[in-house]
Amino acid sequence: MTTIRELFLLDPDVVFLNHGSFGATPLPVFEVYQAWQRRLERQPVKFLIRELTDRFRVARQALGGYLHADADDLVYVPNATVGVNIVARSLALGPGDEVLTSDHEYGACNNAWECVCGKAGASYLHQPIPLPVRSAEEIADQFWQGVTPRTRAIFLSHITSPTALRLPVETICRRARQAGILTCVDGAHAPGQIPLDMEAVGADFYAGNCHKWLMAPKGAGFLYTRRDRQSLIESLVVSWGWKDDGLFTSGSRYVDRLEWSGTRDPAAALSVPAAIQFQAEHDWGSVRAGCRELARQALLRIHELTGLPSLYPPDAGFYQQMVTAPLPAIADLPGFKARLYDEYRIEVPCLSWNEHQFIRISVQGYNTQEDIDALLQALERVLPQATG
Repeated sequence: MTTIRELFLLDPDVVFLNHGSFGATPLPVFEVYQAWQRRLERQPVKFLIRELTDRFRVARQALGGYLHADADDLVYVPNATVGVNIVARSLALGPGDEVLTSDHEYGACNNAWECVCGKAGASYLHQPIPLPVRSAEEIADQFWQGVTPRTRAIFLSHITSPTALRLPVETICRRARQAGILTCVDGAHAPGQIPLDMEAVGADFYAGNCHKWLMAPKGAGFLYTRRDRQSLIESLVVSWGWKDDGLFTSGSRYVDRLEWSGTRDPAAALSVPAAIQFQAEHDWGSVRAGCRELARQALLRIHELTGLPSLYPPDAGFYQQMVTAPLPAIADLPGFKARLYDEYRIEVPCLSWNEHQFIRISVQGYNTQEDIDALLQALERVLPQATG
């Protein structure tokens, strides 16, 4: 019987515990991706001019069903960072305005907001969320302490990159809507890792990746915008579709303005329905549950090894398939990470955040108990030498 691991193109000699960085695409989905590319090359004019609008519509409808969102409220973008940039550059910020975020955010998106706020004379403020966390309510209350009368927008990750922490974005978005504050959620790590319902999340803008935990090919992300906020959004690239001239007509002005940005390879986005189908065919809800249990074991065993407390209670819903564990002080963290790979063939990120050091473990369907065992055995050997 074929194992899930055999359905991926990953190097069999590497213990791959870093799905969270760039994802990995199953072979059946990758074959669909290549088939779209071949179809494009067979007749580029027909494909791009006559067929692509309808093909995108079908792909958006499949993604909309997965996200519980209307297809006309979604547009495909290359990745979540592009989606965040579209939102940040669309908002009419001015001197004295504030955009509030947490201190757990992804660096590239922080850069986007800092750039936009700097040019506008606005402030981009990081509200601390201390670790370890204890409850979602406490996180929401702690974050809300950063809101002031000058807060124009809130930007938060659904699942944070450095700490793998699921933030209570639903509660914060609800409070923000009541206060008249715009909300933008970075969902880079959410689709495919947790069930999503855009209406339930309640964000005005939600940028997500399909190439990570949903396992579509690289180059597939999306931007969701609530219908009543779509007039605020401007395209980063002004191209066909900016004018209502009938050249590219999807039925949604929001989609028309963003979907076509010049000649590009649409195959990754068109392959998203295949990624959704792959997970449905392989009972991915059960697969995710097994992955979460492996991640939980990794957390507990690293805690036993280092004696350092976990960032979150192990069974409180703060993490799913990706977990971050504290490490003792290591003088050469890049060298430590390199040893794990060079000597033990383990691909896993080691990072510094808020003056502390961590290891972030991603567990996907192709991972096994043997992978977690291999990591712990390597840590047992390398950690004493790196911290001695």
